[in-house]
Amino acid sequence: MQRPSRLLELSAATALLASATFATSSLAAGKYDPGANDSEIKIGQTMSYSGPNSPFAVIGTIYDGYFRKINEEGGIRGRKINFISYDDGFNPAKTVEQTRRLIESDQVLFTVGSLGTALQLAVQKYMNGKKVPQLFINGSSSRWEDPEHFPWTMGFVTSYRSEGRVYARMLLKEKPDAKIGIIYQNDDYGRDLLRGVKEGLGERASMIVAEESFDITEPTMDTHIVKLKASGADTLFDFTPPKFAAQSIRKVAEIGWHPFHVLNTVSSSIATVLKPAGLENAEGIVSTAYLKDASDPRWDSDPGIVKFKAFVQKYAPTINLNDLIALNAYDEVQTIVHVLEQCGDDLTRENVMRQVANIKDFHPDGQLPGIDINTSPTDYAPMENLQIVKFEKDHWVPLGAVISGQSELH
Repeated sequence: MQRPSRLLELSAATALLASATFATSSLAAGKYDPGANDSEIKIGQTMSYSGPNSPFAVIGTIYDGYFRKINEEGGIRGRKINFISYDDGFNPAKTVEQTRRLIESDQVLFTVGSLGTALQLAVQKYMNGKKVPQLFINGSSSRWEDPEHFPWTMGFVTSYRSEGRVYARMLLKEKPDAKIGIIYQNDDYGRDLLRGVKEGLGERASMIVAEESFDITEPTMDTHIVKLKASGADTLFDFTPPKFAAQSIRKVAEIGWHPFHVLNTVSSSIATVLKPAGLENAEGIVSTAYLKDASDPRWDSDPGIVKFKAFVQKYAPTINLNDLIALNAYDEVQTIVHVLEQCGDDLTRENVMRQVANIKDFHPDGQLPGIDINTSPTDYAPMENLQIVKFEKDHWVPLGAVISGQSELH
């Protein structure tokens, strides 16, 4: 009698154990879309490793190095990052081709950190149609801040349009009688900055006395700078990428022009723009900042910059430590890792988008104090604060408090 009873007890215990094991495994099982499984998260990117904007290739190098670091440390919840970054030569047609390859052939979970306003606009409708997250684009267009029409697209830094408004409002306060000459790249990047300036000036838009647009294929800025000086402008809004910004700064000095020189943030790196242009030629230039500058001695002992320098030395040793583009990419990739950690075991595209739209007070290592990453389902602008800065001798000096790119300057 006892023996059958014992067998029944064992059978019941085994069934209970099996049930508990099944429940546990069900809870631990991941939910996946293409690009993710129990051991891997596949992430895509298009980058200009060649072509006129190849200096931005450091972005891809930083992402690759950081993901290797994460993998060496065990991955994200045990899943290793498989990072695929393709060269598009800063050609929109190539961007379309490579993006389709990433989604349809490689089947990445999402793209992140891809370069170029015009380039990413070329694939925005396609990616939203496919419901694939297009995240942290390196191109600060206000088109990335439209969850109603493009719920699968998000940028990272303050939009060029907001940045343009900040410059205009700052000028109205500091130099209300200015005569403004503007040089801008003839694409959505340049036009967004120009539109922001005009919005910020409002009824005072007549302060703009000359506008010069240029194409990325032009060899120099010389002719444009000469024409802007001849217009009678005493203020230069310089909305050019790094290579051309250095040319503009040199040419302004060469022709003996001394405008109030405002330089867009993307070209404010001391190491890659101002030094090649000649620091003496950059004296007094005004810009905005949201990053610490690793070349500035005041950040030498800052824990975030110390970590960034150690990372570069180990995982991206060919990168200039003082390149702000590299530091921005480092902050981006730290943020996407934070998002993936928030995703837990739900690695569906829908959940990635849900988590990226629910970032609360995240502070990457390279951000200035007071500039955190925040998003919501109705706010697709992760970063909205900027610091006005002025270049003096060999470093940027902050002017006033951190401000919002969306609000009036006081």
